[in-house]
Amino acid sequence: MFGAMSDRDPTLIPTSPSEEDYVRQVANAAPQPLLSAADPFALFADWFAEALAKEVNDGNAMALATVDEAGLPDVRMVLLKDVDPKGFVFYTNLESAKGRQLAAHPQAALLFHWKSLRRQVRVRGTITRASDAEADAYFATRARSAQLGAWASDQSRPMTDRLALEKKIAEVGLKFGLSRPPRPPHWGGFRLAPQVFEFWRDRPFRLHERLVFHRAQGGWSTERLFP
Repeated sequence: MFGAMSDRDPTLIPTSPSEEDYVRQVANAAPQPLLSAADPFALFADWFAEALAKEVNDGNAMALATVDEAGLPDVRMVLLKDVDPKGFVFYTNLESAKGRQLAAHPQAALLFHWKSLRRQVRVRGTITRASDAEADAYFATRARSAQLGAWASDQSRPMTDRLALEKKIAEVGLKFGLSRPPRPPHWGGFRLAPQVFEFWRDRPFRLHERLVFHRAQGGWSTERLFP
């Protein structure tokens, strides 16, 4: 199916919109004033609330980009679990690939893409560990089966077969019985403190709107970018 480009099925890749498609988009769209905000967290909160209401699945999903020991970029989807003026918080196995990469190189980037809203937000910044109290509080809210999975999974490391995982989950279940497992020592949270935000909004004719916030002394500076 994915052979040489000359042999590919042209129906696999959507065609670019035609002039008529763009004209219809403009005619059917409500006028949108230019993005304007002094606080990127406030603008994010507005967009995030709308995404949670309108996205079909996981409005809090975000791509997390890191680098490995060779400087090779790595990216995967994770779930945002908290956001406040200090930053964006997510949780993971600290011994996973992303956990090791963030410990070695405590800088990262996030991307929220909300297809139904035709918007995206990019965030870049520095990484610190969430506190044990924060991690404990969030872990306690997880379903017991997910808690057992956090104990059983050697995340990102080779697995002989699915049975090996199921066996470990059964062993952990027997260990804790009917009680709620505590947070594993190898499981915790990270907080990304933004240095740069970029808010992107779809506009017709690929003339998209891009508003960037840079952390500055005592606040934020803004600039607009060509699409």
